[in-house]
Amino acid sequence: MLPVAGMLPAMEDAMRLNPFRALRPVPDLAEQVASVPYDVVTRAEAAALAEGNPHSFLHVGRSDIDLPSGTDPHDDSVYAGARAALDRLERDGVLQRDDEPSLFLYRQVMEGRVQTGVVGCVHIDDYENDVIRKHEKTRKDKEDDRTRHVLELNANAEPVFLTYRGRPEVDRLTAPLIEQPPLYDFTAPDGVRHVVWRIGDTSPWIRIFGTVPHAYVADGHHRSASAWRAGRERRAANPSHHGNEEYNWFLAVLFPAEQLRILPYNRLVKDLGGRTADEVLDALRGTGALSEAAEAAPPAAGSVGVYLGGGTWHRLEFDPARIDRSDPIASLDVSLLQDLVLTPILGVGDPRTDPRIDFVGGIRGAAELERRVDSGEMAAAFALYPTTLDQLMAVADAGLVMPPKSTWFEPKLRSGLFVHTLD
Repeated sequence: MLPVAGMLPAMEDAMRLNPFRALRPVPDLAEQVASVPYDVVTRAEAAALAEGNPHSFLHVGRSDIDLPSGTDPHDDSVYAGARAALDRLERDGVLQRDDEPSLFLYRQVMEGRVQTGVVGCVHIDDYENDVIRKHEKTRKDKEDDRTRHVLELNANAEPVFLTYRGRPEVDRLTAPLIEQPPLYDFTAPDGVRHVVWRIGDTSPWIRIFGTVPHAYVADGHHRSASAWRAGRERRAANPSHHGNEEYNWFLAVLFPAEQLRILPYNRLVKDLGGRTADEVLDALRGTGALSEAAEAAPPAAGSVGVYLGGGTWHRLEFDPARIDRSDPIASLDVSLLQDLVLTPILGVGDPRTDPRIDFVGGIRGAAELERRVDSGEMAAAFALYPTTLDQLMAVADAGLVMPPKSTWFEPKLRSGLFVHTLD
């Protein structure tokens, strides 16, 4: 059959986007419900954020805040508490289910920058078959935790943050919709504005995304892996599985790559591996040009800020001859720092397991790096230039894996604005 004029033919092995009957807050309570994601706060931080607010979605995502301090985060009571909290929010009318399946637009405004994504469900088979591409390894213990969380809730409680190479057709559909009154419009305590619109006619959006060859996991590798595992478990447990069940889909927000910003994921090292600060600086000169710097942030890729205390930052510019630009992994600044500095000079091993290294998202700024070194908690800080979206997609397209903690996306998606139930 020939496509109707104005329609875009779907591509083989392209994205599938599905509307869903959202469980979401009533408008007057959306700001109280919306919370930071479960994995960006400690238990103590989550408890402080949710204090005095029974509607906070942290009672679902971090249900250990409602249990005695010291409770094992993988205890049965944690998952039971998450389910009880979700049931309570629905029973009390804080969350209500839409009558019809929908897609949504979700706009975030941070420091004048705008990013607008499409909220819907994507298919677990597209995740498995690398239509949805990954760039990080996941840890089994974290996968196990979130898989059980999905299965106990019978729901994807938090969306996965996906990106794709933008399409002008999506922009044309977006423009008239954002002129309409939104479902939600509030500014969170961190100053980020969140605006949501419901998409009425979903068919053109589904057709357009059916021509997008790949999406990329920007933030939420453990959530996406866990959603895939939960869907597979539900399939295996259903002798009447036919492929149209809701558990074949998981919740995501898809943002065009050109609207997104990656912040650096900076490094801290606990000790200098038996060297003095002067010896470390001398060793650094063997990897490139070293000079004192007025600020922490490096001005370009191939350079890094170095802080060993005393209020002085240095800038290390790696020798270009030591950067293999043809290698999408080795040429990343996080790889250069690990391969040329952290391992050979400071003796830091696998960054996934070495207890001497810690990671600080760029949103916390240089002051946090200085504080932790000056306090004596850490001995060295390294401020990195951020990984780019093009680098991220090149790594994923090559089927490779970035070093851990290579990207930090801001702003974060708020949890609790959309819940996707598995049946």
